[in-house]
Amino acid sequence: MVLWSLKLSKYQDKMSTIFSKIINSEISAYKVAEDENYLAFLDVRPVVRGHVLCIPKIEIDYIFDMDDANYSGLMLFSKKVAKALKQVVDCKKIGVSVVGLEVPHAHVHLIPMNTIADMNFANERVVLSDDDFKLLASAIAEKISL
Repeated sequence: MVLWSLKLSKYQDKMSTIFSKIINSEISAYKVAEDENYLAFLDVRPVVRGHVLCIPKIEIDYIFDMDDANYSGLMLFSKKVAKALKQVVDCKKIGVSVVGLEVPHAHVHLIPMNTIADMNFANERVVLSDDDFKLLASAIAEKISL
């Protein structure tokens, strides 16, 4: 079922972000989950190993401008991804953050954490090889049931 209503189409063509380019396969990403409305992929500049971004496929900058059905859909999608992520990455919990300043496209950060410091975006970023990203994305994807 496609949740996006026509009233959100006014946002189309007003912005094009790196996330839109990932959605349109113009830029590659380490995808972990996708359905007709949402996409999840590994952050290439992770705060910690396993940092995932969940985004709506429609271009909308501010998460709280989303209508209730689509906002709820994004959160339910993120929950499924978080449960799979928790099975793959050794951590106490999966933290959730919505910052919305880095890229003008609504997105949810899912961050494996063992301490609150793991959620600090000012921390030095983790560096992973292409193979590490691919293996991690594949392992998470295998655990997801959408």
